[in-house]
Amino acid sequence: MVERKLPLAVENLDEATFKCVFPVCGGICCKNGRPPVEPDEQKRIEKHLEKFLPHLRPSARAHVEKHGWLTKRVKDGHHTIAVEGGWCVFANEGCTFQKVGMTEGEPWKYKPSACIRFPLEKTKGGTWYIRQWKYRGEGWDLFCLNPDESKVSARESMADEIVYSAEREKKLKKR
Repeated sequence: MVERKLPLAVENLDEATFKCVFPVCGGICCKNGRPPVEPDEQKRIEKHLEKFLPHLRPSARAHVEKHGWLTKRVKDGHHTIAVEGGWCVFANEGCTFQKVGMTEGEPWKYKPSACIRFPLEKTKGGTWYIRQWKYRGEGWDLFCLNPDESKVSARESMADEIVYSAEREKKLKKR
């Protein structure tokens, strides 16, 4: 197999393993995940919020209608998505953003970039890495971050997310 040249330097790309197994995992990364949402993403979600509301869990919909979908909590300089009942308000047997995007032919159309690229992470210093148990002090013990759980190279399984992240970085720098 010819190794694909990726447009983003990822410090542990050649050692990291990862394979998303949704729906087997139940979408556990959406449990208490609280991803940060960048301003352009906030505007896009807010503009299309009415599309998502019918797909939310009833308790999550009630929370969003009463309190909104963003929290005052800030991560990486951006407000985070609210959690209700221990889950992201947009989690309902999968990601509501992805489900609605898929009906429009673009699965990632509405998803926040932090969700798209998980477990690809950027440090405050600007370097990228794949989250893995104990790597860089990783505290989230999700089984999918356990390097022994999958033998699939993150270089292979995360290629589209890495390309997406590089393209997003370029767009953000142009602003």
